Amino acid sequence: MRKLKNNELERLNVEEFKEAQKTPLIIVLDNIRSLNNIGSVFRTADAFLIEKIYLCGITATPPHKDIHKTALGATESVAWEYAEDTVSLVEKLKQDDVVTVAIEQAENATMLNEFQIESGKKYAVIFGNEVKGVKQKVVSSVDKVIEIPQYGTKHSLNISVSAGVVVWDFFAKMKG
Repeated sequence: MRKLKNNELERLNVEEFKEAQKTPLIIVLDNIRSLNNIGSVFRTADAFLIEKIYLCGITATPPHKDIHKTALGATESVAWEYAEDTVSLVEKLKQDDVVTVAIEQAENATMLNEFQIESGKKYAVIFGNEVKGVKQKVVSSVDKVIEIPQYGTKHSLNISVSAGVVVWDFFAKMKG
């Protein structure tokens, strides 16, 4: 078996990406501190043709060298927008008939592996701060809360890892 070279992967260029049909999924980053985490989420969004990323609160925005270091150009392909207040954004998305979902450990949360995608719906998944998670005001305002099942001793995953797990799960369920 031989590893493929980048030019053998037949990836889209930036213009083709922008024209491609997107996965009906929006990512919302709620007060993310780490520029590397932000860049990693951009790369994940690019990999799965995510419609848009919203950067909220203290979450830094491109262009920034530390975001670029992990995004590797995905800030040029993936649509993004800054929104100061995550709760206001959630309310706007709900008015646009987007199902809003906080990724958090909360009472009555649905485990990710048990969550069912409704055909024809667009979703927005909200990821929170590395230390405090998704703000309670945001959790209280969303349509649903999903928890990533964990079986070890730690209480959480890194936000970029969480985004990768959740986005892959939604993508697989939407395409399946």
